[in-house]
Amino acid sequence: MRIVIIGSGNVANILGRRCRQAGHTIVQVYGRNRQAVAALADLLGAAVATKPAELDNTVDVHLLAVSDGAVAAVAGALKPGNSLLLHTAGSVSKEVLSTAAARYGVLYPLQSLRKEMERLPEIPLLIDGNTAESLQEIETLATSLSEQVQQADDNKRLHLHVAAVVVSNFTNHLYTLADNYCKAEELDFSLLYPLINEVAQRLQLASPAALQTGPAIRNDTPTIEKHLILLEEYPALQKLYSLFSESIRESSVVNHQS
Repeated sequence: MRIVIIGSGNVANILGRRCRQAGHTIVQVYGRNRQAVAALADLLGAAVATKPAELDNTVDVHLLAVSDGAVAAVAGALKPGNSLLLHTAGSVSKEVLSTAAARYGVLYPLQSLRKEMERLPEIPLLIDGNTAESLQEIETLATSLSEQVQQADDNKRLHLHVAAVVVSNFTNHLYTLADNYCKAEELDFSLLYPLINEVAQRLQLASPAALQTGPAIRNDTPTIEKHLILLEEYPALQKLYSLFSESIRESSVVNHQS
């Protein structure tokens, strides 16, 4: 397919590279930041466009890879002609594109993407389209980019976005608090890397509930109390420790009852 990438950030960079690897032609990269657009265009062997009037409307796909909050405004400034207009946002309805294009849909990468990545990760893609024909074209593109492609309407995609925030953003925040705690206590955070990797790998073998370990699941109140005392100088971490311990205990009771 012939594709125009709209945006120059993390998602635009990674999806642009994946598209090119799959044999698609990136015709243009479009955005307001000429320096960033030019850098990505050079990487993808594409032309630079910084004004809507410069966009090539003869391509197969305009791939709108901008922040969730910018999708509607950017789409409203475009005139994609008969090209398929796709956005890549998890929390935005496909219908925000309805006034900008006759053929539109979603190509949402369910992955944390950073343009600095040298190795492209596995990227599950959730797709949707405004017509059966559009959806078929989107699926053709998606299956050329990923081995994990599923159709997901606005509601399903939004629910998965919530789950993604929990397992990625919230988890990373916990890593940040633990790292800060280790630095303050002069501990080596890197000693936790094998544990982090092991827990993540186990999730591919069994359900998270079946893999739960620790003092809360054992109802080991003395250990929990010792930990909470140690965390008195770290109120944010202490609060989360208490909340998570109680949540694990409650979940354990529900799981045993069921």
